[in-house]
Amino acid sequence: MSHLMIFGAGYSGKAIARALQGKMAKVSGTTRSEGNVTGLLCQAIAPFIFDGETLSEELRRELKGVTHLVQSIAPGTSGDPLLRLCDGDLKSLMPDLQWAAYLSTVGVYGNHDGAWVDENTSCRPISVRSTERVEAENAWEAAGETAAIPVCILRLSGIYGPGRNGFVNLEKGTARRLVKADQVFNRIRVEDIGAATAFLIDKNEGGIFNVTDDEPAPPQDVVAFAAAMMGTEPPEEQAFETAELSPMARSFYGENKRVSNRKLKELGFHFAHPDYRQSLRQLWDDGVWRDE
Repeated sequence: MSHLMIFGAGYSGKAIARALQGKMAKVSGTTRSEGNVTGLLCQAIAPFIFDGETLSEELRRELKGVTHLVQSIAPGTSGDPLLRLCDGDLKSLMPDLQWAAYLSTVGVYGNHDGAWVDENTSCRPISVRSTERVEAENAWEAAGETAAIPVCILRLSGIYGPGRNGFVNLEKGTARRLVKADQVFNRIRVEDIGAATAFLIDKNEGGIFNVTDDEPAPPQDVVAFAAAMMGTEPPEEQAFETAELSPMARSFYGENKRVSNRKLKELGFHFAHPDYRQSLRQLWDDGVWRDE
């Protein structure tokens, strides 16, 4: 019996669950908060509380039957929480485990001054959080070898979709058009993360994959496009150098690269939302942009 467990069933985790409902006999997921339990139940995800520190007996029992695992919880200074709790031995918790994925970030590549990067590009992370991600990726690859199972490292770009997009930001008044010369970012629709995960499970693949769109673009252009679709005035452009930003937001702009998705495409995967224009039009025309 196939049984999917998602550690950290948040925005991306729930999209992965939706993509695999009906393909898995059972889907389970963890959350830190009791307040999220109802939301998981509504999506037919068996809910379990996990605080990142200890595994309850109930959760340990559930893990015994897990065949497929997705780990989307970010590491901290003490490393990946799940690998820490099993000392890198996944089969000690999940004896039936056949396949695992670790959700990472394209931030691991660091800054490449706008050049294209792919899965063969060396990682040179700038931020502490991206350095922790590289360490976690390495730990997951090692854990896969120990367990003798395929492990996919999914490097995700900026995630958006229903409920989290430029239209929502414009409606809330939080959208900004920061302009930094030659700066581009990749993006990824959350549904494509779910579909890519289901695709890789179906192929029983392992390895590193960039899960990202076709068109890295200046962020201010994306905001302007969303505003034009809404028929509203976009916010004034602001120079990045003089804008008030949190240290984390500022650090994102220190990494400029174009991320290739060729490897996943060459395996046969089709992105339903290959660029932000097509994607935003679909969200707007279908009236699902508010619906997380």
